[in-house]
Amino acid sequence: MLNKKIIIIGGGVIGLGIGWQLVKAGVAVTIHERGQAGRGASWAAGGMLGPIAEAHIDELDLLKLSNESLARYPEWVKELESETEMPIGYRAEGTLIIGIQPDDSYQLQHAYNLYQDLGLNVEWLSGDEAREIEGALSPYVTAAIRCETDHQVDNRLMVQALQRAYQGRGGVLHQNSGVKRIVIENDTVTGVETQDGFESADMCVLAAGCWSGQINGLPDTLIPPVRPVKGQMLALQMQEGVMLSNVIRTVKARYPMPVYLVPRGDGRLIVGATTEELGFDTDLIVGGIYELLHGAFEAVPGIYELPLIETWTGLRPGSSDNAPILGKTPVENLIYATGHYRNGILLTPITAYEISKLVLTGETSDTIAPFHLDRFSID
Repeated sequence: MLNKKIIIIGGGVIGLGIGWQLVKAGVAVTIHERGQAGRGASWAAGGMLGPIAEAHIDELDLLKLSNESLARYPEWVKELESETEMPIGYRAEGTLIIGIQPDDSYQLQHAYNLYQDLGLNVEWLSGDEAREIEGALSPYVTAAIRCETDHQVDNRLMVQALQRAYQGRGGVLHQNSGVKRIVIENDTVTGVETQDGFESADMCVLAAGCWSGQINGLPDTLIPPVRPVKGQMLALQMQEGVMLSNVIRTVKARYPMPVYLVPRGDGRLIVGATTEELGFDTDLIVGGIYELLHGAFEAVPGIYELPLIETWTGLRPGSSDNAPILGKTPVENLIYATGHYRNGILLTPITAYEISKLVLTGETSDTIAPFHLDRFSID
C-alpha cells in the first residue's frame, strides 16, 4: 500500500485525522475539501467527549465505540501535541448533568438508572453537592449526575493541529476544491473528478460529512444516508464569579430545550446547541439563540452579565440511525468514514486509527464492523 495513492474526500477532523495517520505510515495522500479545511462541523462543535451523557439504550454498539475512542484520547493528544508542539485543550474535569425543575428530577433519575444498568461510571449528587463542585450553578438545581470520565477537547485547536500534522508529514491538501464525482469503472474506484478535471487514485475514502450523499458517481444503493442537522451555538466570555471548570448539561427532555455549557481554557464558555432538521440552511435565528441563552441562564444565572462574543451555526452529519458509517463498500477500494452526527470530535481518534489500518491492511476490525453501510440494506 505504501506506493499507492489515497484520495480522501473531506477535510474535517475525520478526513485530516485519517490522512495524518496514513502519511505517517508513508502513504501518499491527497485531501480534497469543498471549503476551508476543518471549518464545517468540526469547527462548529462543542468539543465534548461525552459517551456517558450521550448514551442511549438502543445504541449500545455506538456506546462501545465511543468508550473505545475516549480511551484512546490520551494517546491521541500526546501524539498530536508532541508532533505539532500545539496544545489542543484536552480537559478531564468531567461533566455534570443537572436537574432544575421538578420534571427534570424524574428525567435525571431515569438517566441515572440507565447509566447504572449499563455499568457506566456515574455518581448521584444533591443540588448542594453539585454546587460544591460548581458554585455558579443555580440555587434551583435539585440534583445532578456526575460523569467524571466525560471530558472535553478544544475542537478548533484540534483542527489546526491536525492540519499542521498532516501537511507537515507531506500530505497534500486542496481547499475550496469540491469533488464533483467519484469515478467508478467495473465496480472499482479509479479516481475522482474535481473542478480541475480527473485525478486518479488507488483508493478513495469518503469523509465529507453531511455532503457525503451529494457527490455524484455512486450507485443509488451506495449513496450514504447522511443528512445535515443544523445546530446554532454561541460563546460567552467568562468572568470572575462565573468561571466554570466542568462541562454542564441539562437533561435531554427539558423544555424549552436541553443545553450544554463548555468552559474553555481561554475563558470562552461555549453554549449549544439547537437540533434542527432544515436541510443545508445555516441562518442564525433569534428564537434559537434566545432558547440557548434561556437554558443557560436557568442553569447558571450569572451568565446574564457575561459578554456575548460569538454566534454561529454548523451542520452535523446525521445518518439514518445517527451512528457513523465506517468501512468497506461493495465498490472495490471505496471506503466510508462519515455520518458521525453529534460524536465526530469524540470519535475522531478511533475512526482515524481504524480506517487508516483498514487502508493499510485491507482488514476490517471488530471495532468498526457494526458500522458498515450494509446495515441499511433491505433484503
